[in-house]
Amino acid sequence: MKTPFFGRIPRSWIVLACVALISLSMRAPIVAVAPVLDTMQAELGFPPVVLGLLTSIPVLCFSLASPLAALAGRKFGAEFAITLTLLGVIAGVAVRSVGTPALVLLGTVVIGLAITVGNICVPLIIRRDVSPGRQGTAMGLYSAFLNVGAFLTSVVTAPLAELLGWRLALASVGILTIAAMVTWAFAFGTRRVFFPSRPEVPISALVAGQRGASWITTGLTIGFAGQAFSYYGVTTWLPSFLNDTLRMSATEAGAGSSIFQILAIVGALGVPILSKYWSPTAVTVTLGLFWATVPAGLLLAPSLWWLWSVLAGIAQGGGFTVIFSAIIRVATDMGMAARMSAVVQGVGYCVAALAPSVVGFVHGSTHSWTPPLLLLLGSVLAFMVCTTLAVRKVR
Repeated sequence: MKTPFFGRIPRSWIVLACVALISLSMRAPIVAVAPVLDTMQAELGFPPVVLGLLTSIPVLCFSLASPLAALAGRKFGAEFAITLTLLGVIAGVAVRSVGTPALVLLGTVVIGLAITVGNICVPLIIRRDVSPGRQGTAMGLYSAFLNVGAFLTSVVTAPLAELLGWRLALASVGILTIAAMVTWAFAFGTRRVFFPSRPEVPISALVAGQRGASWITTGLTIGFAGQAFSYYGVTTWLPSFLNDTLRMSATEAGAGSSIFQILAIVGALGVPILSKYWSPTAVTVTLGLFWATVPAGLLLAPSLWWLWSVLAGIAQGGGFTVIFSAIIRVATDMGMAARMSAVVQGVGYCVAALAPSVVGFVHGSTHSWTPPLLLLLGSVLAFMVCTTLAVRKVR
């Protein structure tokens, strides 16, 4: 099947290019806020609790709106659902950048809801349009470019804010999304992209398929909850740990913790290659052991934080790829894939949204980093054990 604009270029290659561009826009609008929070607070008068909402609202949307996102993909078609994601991000970024405190919060909600649809529907596009032999690579590319977009945005937002002001700096994220929207329309044609299509699978097939893989869904759900809790806990509190324990400056600690983020690209792209030679069980156990080096390593040898950040960074990128590749391979149709993805992400991101507060509460209550690191170690073990049990029979 050929795409309307790109002629005889194989469809899988076009889909991979679109996935990469779309992925750049699916974390960048969230990450862009962090470097300019102080400036926004000074101008808008936000109290600290509201500032926290600017990053936690999208994660809560990932959880609470996942069932609706799956329904949108099934009712309107995956192409139109992705269009809703891209147009929603563009609209949310614009609203957030122009206005009053209320509009900033409204734009943040719109961004979160739009990206939630993409979280569910991008894997559906990969499952449908990428050949089975390349689906693992496509999921790795998707995961990798999520991290590339987040990393690039975290690097360039502050300098842009100094030159253009925080509003234009946040609005600039929309350039990536506009480029993705144009490519998406050319690749699949305006009729499929801008108009809803008929459902691709009946509800009865979705329900029957879901019952057949319920135990795998349960394992992947608990595994993803452990992965997401660990990720958001480490992302939020690693700089503070480095500052308290090793007396790093805020700038040094922030730069050091970025190692954990950028190494996710290695894991995301490396897992599909490793999966050609290793079993799913071996891959997942290895990732779990790598993940565990952050909480365990920081407890036992904090001076080697950079090594633990490298290993756990690889693991967090690879873990995302393993879980969602398993969903694609287990699902018997598009409806089942949407349902499994909604359950896994709905529960997982709900747990993830609690991580910064729970880890902070445990640290503040005990005045020690040992209990929160043990808590993170427990969540990593949940990821390793439950994901391994879920994927061991995935073919």
